[in-house]
Amino acid sequence: MNGKAEKLIILDRDGVINEDRDDYVKSRDEWVPIPNSLEAIALLSQAGYILTIATNQSGIARGYYSISELNAMHQKMIDLLKPLGGKIDSIFFCPHVDEDHCECRKPKPGLMREIAQRYLKNTGSTELPLINIPIVGDSLRDLVAGTQLGASPHLVRTGKGMKIKEKDLPKNTQIHSDLMAFAEFMLSTK
Repeated sequence: MNGKAEKLIILDRDGVINEDRDDYVKSRDEWVPIPNSLEAIALLSQAGYILTIATNQSGIARGYYSISELNAMHQKMIDLLKPLGGKIDSIFFCPHVDEDHCECRKPKPGLMREIAQRYLKNTGSTELPLINIPIVGDSLRDLVAGTQLGASPHLVRTGKGMKIKEKDLPKNTQIHSDLMAFAEFMLSTK
């Protein structure tokens, strides 16, 4: 594995970094960070990790918000991270609904393949290009999308994470109370 691969972390967005909503996060104003999530990203950034987001955003296809509003939400996150010394390297999103049968909507692995193509070009592994790359999510679909390509699953108990039964989790899933607990885990195993 090259050095870049050892430092890559894939994060879900809603329910991991920001508060999730049953009626969708539809605007910059509705995008509210979970306590300590931005500080956790800052700690990981300062430790040299490359952080990328993989997020389903079907609200676009449903007409709840536009791509420009999604970009405004992400700009808010980036702006809030800057003074903390944190950054997100890239954001991959699926704008589709299940009925579109696309390959990028989690739990399908399309977004994960795109991430692997961007960051892990020289790993030599074509079957499991994300082997041992941490993927952090609050839902089974987040974790399944990554584990199909070998990612190491990490469930946070924020967002929808409290509802998931341990017996349903992919094998070897690590469980953390929130993104800060995950960050502390990563830094303690470094």
